[in-house]
Amino acid sequence: MKSRIASALLFVPLSLVALGAADNPKPDAAKPDSVKPNPQAHLSKETRMDLIRTFNAELVYVRTPFPMGKKGLTLRDGKISPDGPELQQLIAMWGPSVKPGDQARITEVDIKDRMIHFEINGGPVRKQKWYQHLQVGGAGGMVPVAPSDSNANPRGSYVDLLFEHYVPDLSPQQLKDLLRPVFDFDAKTAVEAYLETVPPKVKEAIKAHQVLVGMNREMVLYAKGRPPKKEREKDGDTEYEEWIYGEPPQDVNFVRFVGDEVTRVETMKVDGEKIVKTEREVTLQPEPSVAAKQPEAEPQVRPANAPTLRRPGEQLPSASPTTAPSTSPGPPQQGPPPLESPMPPAQGPPASDPGRPN
Repeated sequence: MKSRIASALLFVPLSLVALGAADNPKPDAAKPDSVKPNPQAHLSKETRMDLIRTFNAELVYVRTPFPMGKKGLTLRDGKISPDGPELQQLIAMWGPSVKPGDQARITEVDIKDRMIHFEINGGPVRKQKWYQHLQVGGAGGMVPVAPSDSNANPRGSYVDLLFEHYVPDLSPQQLKDLLRPVFDFDAKTAVEAYLETVPPKVKEAIKAHQVLVGMNREMVLYAKGRPPKKEREKDGDTEYEEWIYGEPPQDVNFVRFVGDEVTRVETMKVDGEKIVKTEREVTLQPEPSVAAKQPEAEPQVRPANAPTLRRPGEQLPSASPTTAPSTSPGPPQQGPPPLESPMPPAQGPPASDPGRPN
């Protein structure tokens, strides 16, 4: 009887230990792979169609400049490339497609393996309609039904949204959040969209309709509007343009531009006080010079046996006699040159001309 009681008492602690082990499972590292969370699912066919319907022909406000030409922007992990001086160089070469604050339309959405391609304002390449490929034939040959304009200049651009391995299953709002660095889907006006792209100090100045030294022309337009009067002057070798806002008996503001930058702000108060600001108040990204002067190359020596289209002895009107090619490669003439050129012989028939009487 005592042995049975001892066995029962021994069984109870073992049962409690087993129950405690069942209530406290092992750490996640010991879980099998089937229990670990699955990665984000691939883009489904239904979601693909939903994204194309949502974003195609959508009007957006632009948050970053887009260059024209066949090279657009790339967006990955919230970073835009090209950026900085490289982007400004593309804009200087090909011109801007859209600028911050401009309204643009998404005209094409193409979802590929690991990227989504968005074209704005028709894209960078001119596309033809289906009927522009049709031709009719006759006695004079084939003639297109609707000829296209070969001189048309497309002004659109594009941005590629890149993912790590594949395009995941995204909702339209999630995709809008990923496109936030380039597109603004929530702004109601161009001013709202533009204010989100400038530094905080510039944003506050634009809201207060003030001009800071260091602003560019576009910032001044958003802050003060178009100037009623402009003047072009020259200070030594520096040319500048002055925008004048206001007329007496109100305050008059003189905003001076050198290139695209505000270098001086002068305010004439009604009471006669004069306020002049010349120190830089905001620093923006410098834009590259479009027509920078290239260093002069050293003159190249023309080889003696270089090919030419001139006949032997022929020289250009502007060529110097010393540089004209010589007809005879003989030795140079000895002695001093003649003082004057001999007179040409008189023109007339020879003395023994049989056709003329003596």
